[in-house]
Amino acid sequence: MTVLSHVLGAVLCVALAVKVGQLAKAPSDKLLQAVTLCIVCAAASFPLGTGGGQRWTDALVGDGTAKLLQNVLLLCALHFLSRFFLHSAADRDTGVRRARRDVLPLGVTVVVITAAMAMTPHGERNHVYATANMRLTGVFVFYLAAGTYLIYALAMSLRWAARHARASTGPLATGLWLVVVALAAMVTAGCTRAVLNVARWLGGDVPAPVVTGGKLLLDIAIPLFVLGLIYAPLTVRWATARLWFHRLRTYHRLTPLWTALHRAFPEDSLDKAPTGAWSDTLRLTGVHRRYYRRVIECRDGLVRVSPYIARIASAEGHSAGLGLDVAARHLPAALHAYAAGDPAPSQAFPVALPGSDDLEDDVRQLTALSDALRTARPRT
Repeated sequence: MTVLSHVLGAVLCVALAVKVGQLAKAPSDKLLQAVTLCIVCAAASFPLGTGGGQRWTDALVGDGTAKLLQNVLLLCALHFLSRFFLHSAADRDTGVRRARRDVLPLGVTVVVITAAMAMTPHGERNHVYATANMRLTGVFVFYLAAGTYLIYALAMSLRWAARHARASTGPLATGLWLVVVALAAMVTAGCTRAVLNVARWLGGDVPAPVVTGGKLLLDIAIPLFVLGLIYAPLTVRWATARLWFHRLRTYHRLTPLWTALHRAFPEDSLDKAPTGAWSDTLRLTGVHRRYYRRVIECRDGLVRVSPYIARIASAEGHSAGLGLDVAARHLPAALHAYAAGDPAPSQAFPVALPGSDDLEDDVRQLTALSDALRTARPRT
């Protein structure tokens, strides 16, 4: 087995464990059922394609058993894949009715390829597609039947994925259209392979460029299919990560303003219970909680100290609304006056107010004031 095979096997095992756990919590979810059964079939077929698994199975049951079981499981995986797209695009009743109907072509295909394997001579049962003797009826029927069902299952997946994509928007629609393109390429490659099977059965030569082109099409389609499946969740995770880092950076940018205000008004802290700094930092939700807490504490502190800032600013001729630089210069003196117990007007004064009711606008004003406070030199 190659390193890539080991990686693929590990990924299938992890995915299987995750989906089985999710299915145990929501056993009636049709989408989850379909994707879990698809992974189960793919994972079960994996060891049958290895040298050891093939030899052990064939020795236990008979020649060609491993290849037959592997193909049956892969066809079942394709069936459940198409069922996944079916349930994602159709209503529940239509999905259930169509899923039951789609069992018939799968069952017929399994019977046909089993009969084809049985009529194939023992020495030819472990055939590989590239070197298989297509002049033998059993070998030809095996690949033709399996390939025909592959085309059917992929075409049904394509149909339902396209319907779902047309009804979707945003990253989900983008991901689904990538899946549609990949499935269309797979259907094309499957049809090409079916034609090649007939040509080889009739004894004709297959042009090398056609074989290379079909392989190249699959080599492009499979990664594109995977990309389409993970595009929407990756986009969401990326947006979540960007928001997390933005709020972490804003949290630290507010430190100068928060430190000055918290020193003067420690009773305004919204978090009186002791928490572990490291554990709070490592929690993904901890950053958002600390971010909101710091914003609220900064705004509350500014409201309380604003009368002192207004008095100092008025003494210097700043009677109108204060700019951020002016407020930053006067804030240390205002906090000192508050700590000394100097009297001040009881009415709050607007300091670093946003232009709208938007929280992010308020945060931008507070952050700008904190940046100005970091560089301001207090007036004496």
